[in-house]
Amino acid sequence: MGGPRGVEISITSTIPVASGLGSGAAVSVALVRALSSFLSRPVTDSEVNSIAYEIEKLHHGTPSGIDNTVIAYNQPVYFIKGQPLETFKTGKPFTIIIGDTGISAPTKESVGDVRRLWLRNTNTFENYFNEIAQIALIARRSIESGKPELLGELMDQNHALLQSLTVSSPELDKLVDAARNAGALGAKLSGGGRGGNMIALAEQDKAEAVAQALMSAGAKRTIITEIK
Repeated sequence: MGGPRGVEISITSTIPVASGLGSGAAVSVALVRALSSFLSRPVTDSEVNSIAYEIEKLHHGTPSGIDNTVIAYNQPVYFIKGQPLETFKTGKPFTIIIGDTGISAPTKESVGDVRRLWLRNTNTFENYFNEIAQIALIARRSIESGKPELLGELMDQNHALLQSLTVSSPELDKLVDAARNAGALGAKLSGGGRGGNMIALAEQDKAEAVAQALMSAGAKRTIITEIK
């Protein structure tokens, strides 16, 4: 048998970095799977998820675990930290538009700031978290039942709560308002906030108009995609 083989890793990604789209988790999952193949050591989705989560903790301190879970399983996921994850199916496709502020916003900073605010005012912040949890549950039911149009109002409510958590920014708020004014059914920031991306829900025939409004409002780029 020969000695240990060397390996050279080259990463190419089109996902914007530090912008709320889970770029770090995506790279981590890809690396784990690539090394698994290279070492001829098959790993389950659960193992991939666990390893990627440990990497996320190195980058973000106390991450939710949502990004690595969704990416590792490649399915919609209903996730509550500390409880078994639940995957589910979309009852009907729907269209979202992503708007990039172009501002780098590392998740670790937002997570740390929110934690400090929570420690100072636990009751108020627990109420925010509980409201967000209820929104997530209703959103899941809307997606599963084939009524994605109901997500719009939920996204608007969620964005308002995230503003209260201090993780929005003037740039994000401007893009969210522009999307709504252009006919989006709802819009909210994505990821850790403070910059990065926002997402908007729109009927397919209005997606281009919403994307153009985002560019006019200062977005550096937009992505239109369908969730199936």
